[in-house]
Amino acid sequence: MYLPRDLISHLYSHLIHSQHAQSPPVLLLVALEPDALCACRILTALLKRDYIQHNIVPVSGYGDLARAGETQVQPMRTQNGGSGGTVICLGVGGLVDLGAVLGLEATEEDEDATGGVEIWVIDARRPWNLGNVFGGKPPETALGEVNGNARNRAPDVSLGQIQRHYKPGRGGIIVYDDGDINEELSAEKEAYFQLDQLPPIDDDGRDSDGSDTDSESDGGVALSGERSNKKRKSSSDAEDNEESVDEDVRPRQRRRSNSDESISITPTRPPRRGLLSTSNDDINGRTSSSRSPSPTSQPILPTHDDQKATRRNRRRLLRLKRKYEAVLHSYYSLGASYSEPISSLLYSLAGEIGREDNNFLWHAIVGVSSLELYGRSMTGVGISTTLDAGGSAGWGGERGERIRQVLRDEVRRLNPPDPTDARGEVARGETSGVIPTTARSPTDTSIRLSPEPRFLLIRHWSLYDSMLHSPYLASRLHLWSDTGRKRLHKLLAKMGVSLVQSRQSYTHMDMDLKKGLRQRLLKYAPMYGLNGLVPPPASAGRGREGWGFVRSWGFKACLSATDVGVIVGAILEVGKAGTLLSSAGNNRWDGRRTEKKDLVDEDGKIEGEEYVERFWNAYDALENVEALKHSLPHAQHLHRAILRTGSALLAKRQIRHLKAFRMAVVKDGPDVLLFTHPGALTKLALWLGEAIAEQEKETAKAGKGTPLVLAGLNDARGVYVVVGTGGGGGGVDWEGRRERAERRALKAALNADKAALRAQKRHAKAERAAADAADDADDAAEEESDDESSEEDGDDEDEEAEEREQERGYGKNRFGNAFQAVVDETNARVRIDSFEHCVVEVRKEDLSAFLESLSMKAVVG
Repeated sequence: MYLPRDLISHLYSHLIHSQHAQSPPVLLLVALEPDALCACRILTALLKRDYIQHNIVPVSGYGDLARAGETQVQPMRTQNGGSGGTVICLGVGGLVDLGAVLGLEATEEDEDATGGVEIWVIDARRPWNLGNVFGGKPPETALGEVNGNARNRAPDVSLGQIQRHYKPGRGGIIVYDDGDINEELSAEKEAYFQLDQLPPIDDDGRDSDGSDTDSESDGGVALSGERSNKKRKSSSDAEDNEESVDEDVRPRQRRRSNSDESISITPTRPPRRGLLSTSNDDINGRTSSSRSPSPTSQPILPTHDDQKATRRNRRRLLRLKRKYEAVLHSYYSLGASYSEPISSLLYSLAGEIGREDNNFLWHAIVGVSSLELYGRSMTGVGISTTLDAGGSAGWGGERGERIRQVLRDEVRRLNPPDPTDARGEVARGETSGVIPTTARSPTDTSIRLSPEPRFLLIRHWSLYDSMLHSPYLASRLHLWSDTGRKRLHKLLAKMGVSLVQSRQSYTHMDMDLKKGLRQRLLKYAPMYGLNGLVPPPASAGRGREGWGFVRSWGFKACLSATDVGVIVGAILEVGKAGTLLSSAGNNRWDGRRTEKKDLVDEDGKIEGEEYVERFWNAYDALENVEALKHSLPHAQHLHRAILRTGSALLAKRQIRHLKAFRMAVVKDGPDVLLFTHPGALTKLALWLGEAIAEQEKETAKAGKGTPLVLAGLNDARGVYVVVGTGGGGGGVDWEGRRERAERRALKAALNADKAALRAQKRHAKAERAAADAADDADDAAEEESDDESSEEDGDDEDEEAEEREQERGYGKNRFGNAFQAVVDETNARVRIDSFEHCVVEVRKEDLSAFLESLSMKAVVG
């Protein structure tokens, strides 16, 4: 089932009124990523204010999710002695069948799969698992569909959509819709429920209109039996058919592995949870045995006409089945993408119940800003090659820009300017466009808009280091080479900033330089092709598009949302020991590596426990500015390692150009241990992807980008962590959209002129000719004009449909589909455990065969 956006507070409001002291705690399953952390902070604050008990369980992958289902969720079921409850998945489980992963499957003895456990799924990853979206109904809802006496009552779940009078608390899987399902999945919804209503029919792959006698006779017998029992058919047959159809339709959703370890999460879809597998005869007090024919009864043989009708009906059903299966298969084959961040969705929930404040708003802003750091956009994980508007403008498509505009409006609403301090506002740069670095007062905790340049940690680094470690500047200026460093020096010289001044801490730089920095960047950056380095000046038409967000904690600290996202990400990826490795000598480093080699952690359990500990450190740091400041060296250390490793790979020409993508391997160097974490490896892949895209800009298509596969060696476990980043398209191609809109408007105007001209000609001909001749001429003219107009309309519709389909799947990251196809075709030992399906683990010995097979797959939509 899914909860529409306009009812986003419906379930939480019911939870507030239904919870009491004896109620089981709400279980939160949270992914280990900044966006999910921020959403968890918002939700736990709401639960604390409403005195609702809750437990937080960090989940690093599908293995942890299955263990949480076994140890935490299944004991809550009424069948196991529990009293039901609520489980909230934040950034977890949107791509797979949660009922199978958590062990909430119906059995022959017990049709109630969930056992009173209600699961809320809040996830930004796409594509949705349609079994979660349109299935997972509680038993009472299913009984209402079977019982004919309930037809007079309006259904509380219509085609998977929860209605306003729905009463929660009965169990089931509920997906929070951010608008995608109602707006974009109408065809998939129709196909899903049409397949559910089709009778069971075997598709043996032979031509539907063939003349095979055996197949026809088999089909005739099957459908004759169906026709005789169609009023008394149990829904268990439909469930089996649904299961077989779903296994064929959703190959991407099956997580499997060729390794001998028990690390695969490959749930097949169970029988539909919550649907009663009881026939109508059972409800009336009869059993299926009462329908068996008497031994003395004579079977009625079908006639020749009946067999022809049966074959014709079978062919029709096969065509419908294949048609709807193709719709679902096309949806799952589009590739991975991201929709609205879940922290933004939770802030909308807080706003619906009147609980929004600056803390909630700040967590939502940090969560939204963190997506860009990890390359998560409407085309999946990949670079964006169209961000020329400055700042973060355009990231995430039109929806991302709308979300940021709403957040900017919320900042103005919750942080109004002080009318008595207009001169101070100008001095601090509120209206002049200067990057703020201090608070208004010792007690100031407000959020402000800031024209953030695309530098890295500029308030906590020197200007030179901030520009040097910026992925945007590194790719455009080629900072991995000496020539690129000279370009950076020339840019600083044109701006009037000496190297000595640029290497000072930014907060201690000359005030006149800081006040004029943005204007100098706007003037000189375009000379080096850096049009998107800083946001454009605020205007009446575009507002403050691309501007970032800054928050002060009195005089303790002043951090931007991007700074917090970078620091929290570094805590998750590096941990507290990150800076110790870089500051230690070579002997100590070698000693640590020797210790790591002695450990055996093939299934990743020890590594997962370490990641969970980092989760709690990051969770605490979101509410503790001192912890954020203490973790700043971790973030600087990580990005220094990214620059060193990326520069070495480019300078040594270790990036191989394959047919479908570019490929590189990180297996030696002082920073190899850092890139065993998928998040750190993804950041390095995005850094390299932007650099390669700029290098190949003259030969590649504009805006297409370059897919990249990057492998990092984890020698302690004997595996390579492999990440595949898409070819871009994550931003908005504003110029292309404007040109397409102009073409559509011009074509519509031309068609209107042609229609008016044809109408005038027909009218003139009707006046000149005689009545009969005029009628004939009018008929002929109308037929001709109708044919022309229909052809033109058909051409327009075809072009628009093709453009819509292209925009829907164009540039999306399909590495998850490609990885699964390679696993199915080869004997490579691969572990697919990450929620990010473009991240896998491959055994050290099988990497070559894995990459060779992967090179023949389509990795970008």
